[in-house]
Amino acid sequence: MAGTLTADDRHAIHELIYGYAWALDTGDVDGFVSCFSEDALLVWDAFEEPTEWRGAEELRGFASFLRDLPTTAGRQHHVSNIIVRGDNQAATAVSYVTVVLRQGDGPHPTTVMGWYDDAFVRLPDGWRIARRVIRDWSGPVLAKLAGQTGERVVRPRPAALAGMKGRGAA
Repeated sequence: MAGTLTADDRHAIHELIYGYAWALDTGDVDGFVSCFSEDALLVWDAFEEPTEWRGAEELRGFASFLRDLPTTAGRQHHVSNIIVRGDNQAATAVSYVTVVLRQGDGPHPTTVMGWYDDAFVRLPDGWRIARRVIRDWSGPVLAKLAGQTGERVVRPRPAALAGMKGRGAA
């Protein structure tokens, strides 16, 4: 039977979440892939059609595409308000994510305002992301707020991401 999620487990999961952002923003493709379990699923669910990447090779393609995209140099993911639940074998988390893009002397625009919906698994060498869904800060998450319908809000895929490969990508 699984045991309680300890403070050390929570800390390790937080570090993993931060490590994902650091690796992605510094072009460390191997570091990015190492954040995930071997058969992990990454879903970007903010555009008309969600796009998926499963397993190390597809995740490597995701990170490599962003690393090689000149318009993402200077990007920083800021992750906060992390809430972790689970036990010492499996856990889930939700967290805010904001992405800013350094452009010259500024101003530096916010390019993403969303949240991560994560599942983690403990492997012999530590915690890894088993599933990450990148969601826009809109739709169902805001359903209880005045003036919100809870309907999923979609936006067009930015032209810069048109060449991004993944399951479901246009």
